[in-house]
Formats: sequence, structure tokens, C-alpha cells
Amino acid sequence: MTRKRDNKDASTVGGDLEEFVRDENGNIYPTIENFYRYCSERKFMGIKCKECGTILVPPRMSCSKCDSSHFDWINLKGKGKLLTYSIVHIAPTDFQAIVPYIVGIVELEEGQKLPGIVKLKEIEDIKIGMDLVVDFEKTSTESWVGNTRYYFKQP
Repeated sequence: MTRKRDNKDASTVGGDLEEFVRDENGNIYPTIENFYRYCSERKFMGIKCKECGTILVPPRMSCSKCDSSHFDWINLKGKGKLLTYSIVHIAPTDFQAIVPYIVGIVELEEGQKLPGIVKLKEIEDIKIGMDLVVDFEKTSTESWVGNTRYYFKQP
């Protein structure tokens, strides 16, 4: 497969992406870089397998159910319920400035389970089963894929 790039602004590991990575037909590849490119546009996207209909988020190059590599990008609602969480007190270097913080697993309305940071006004307000929505923020770290990441918050 040949990879093409378009001329839109985006972000990549350690800085700004120049564009989406595309195949020879102009389709946007199902890569983590392209997922975060969408995040930089405040779009919460997943991919849907053209063969079996499985929705994957984050995207990957082959379907976990049928092994197909044919996908369409789809908009996700960005709503879900908290399944489990951990409060982080000792963090990797890039996250030490926000300690303590919550990392949770959220089951999206579409059925996928996705990890992410959960931001609340008070850390003590965290509860299994609570409704959460996706939002986006710019990052200040140079090692993050892209300069915008998603997180979960209360609606």
C-alpha cells in the first residue's frame, strides 16, 4: 500500500502533524495518528468494519472480529458509563503535573470500552456507573501522539 498525505494541519508524536495519512485511493488510514488528528478537530471518531460491522476505537489496521482491513471512519456519540477506575498518585513524567488524577475505563454507548483520563470538579465525586462524555484538550507534552487528546468528564 502506498501512503499519501493531504495538506491539512494536524499533529504527530512530539509536534504538529502535517496531514492525514491516506491510501492510494485517498481513504484515511485507520491509524492512531489519524485518530488524534480527528481529536485535534474536536471529532471523536472510530472505524466501522465494512465486512462485519464491528466498531473499533481506537482504530487499528485489521478488524479484531473478522480480520478485514476494510473500514469506514464514523462519528461516535462520545457518551458512556464508567466501568472501573484508578486514582493515580505516582505518575509517569508527562503526567506528574496533574497528580492525583483518575484513569477510567468507559463503556461507550456504541459498546466499545475505552480507557481515558476522567476529569471531575472533585476527585471524590467518582462513582462506578456514572455518565461521562468525551471532551478534548491541548497537551503540553512532547511525547504524546499529537497535540490534542480526549478525556472524559461529567455531562
